[in-house]
Amino acid sequence: MEIKLDGKLAVATASSKGIGFGVAKILATAGANVILLSRNEENLKKAQGMIEKDTGRKPKYIVGDLSNRDDLKRVVKETKEIGDPDIFFFSTGGPKAGFFMEKSMEEWEEAVNLLLYPAVFLSKEFLPKMIEKKWGRIVLSTSVAIKEPIPNIALSNVVRISMAGLVRTLAKEVGEHKVTVNGIMPGIIKTDRMIQLAKDKAEREGITTEEALDDYAKPIPIGRLGNPEEIGYMV
Repeated sequence: MEIKLDGKLAVATASSKGIGFGVAKILATAGANVILLSRNEENLKKAQGMIEKDTGRKPKYIVGDLSNRDDLKRVVKETKEIGDPDIFFFSTGGPKAGFFMEKSMEEWEEAVNLLLYPAVFLSKEFLPKMIEKKWGRIVLSTSVAIKEPIPNIALSNVVRISMAGLVRTLAKEVGEHKVTVNGIMPGIIKTDRMIQLAKDKAEREGITTEEALDDYAKPIPIGRLGNPEEIGYMV
């Protein structure tokens, strides 16, 4: 099945690398006008160039740190100056790794500000026009950890479950307006974040990073990690 998104405006967060980049690229391939969001302008420019080269469509980008509330407000303002999003994909890098007793209350607050608050804020800002147009798509990236906690990422395990609650709540509240809200639970995807977790595991267990990555891949039926573009096709 070929999906056409011609004329649709799509916003993808954390899209200079990793899952966000994979999703942005596939949305552009389907014909959407894409806005990339990330806090690193150099990486955004690289992502913009790669997507233009691969799809023939040059996305716009906005620099902003979504864990910063002032940046969030500016990002919304700059986005709406471009247009009202029809599609909103939310992803973000994970909070600091570590076990529950290692994490301070400040780190818990940071995790909420990184994962949950911007998902709520941006959804609240973009939904009114979607409801008005009777068409909209919101997809929030959570984690397979909401089904089964992953060792050494206590912050992510806990806060991402609250994002699943957000997805379910919004889906029930706005479905009647022809706006769909879905969550995806990426498993083990080969991103910079995953490689860092593998390095942490390798250091703890006295093995190589490649051996750690192989360990992560063992439970996966096809015997390898996923890649970000596969998440893009799912979105």
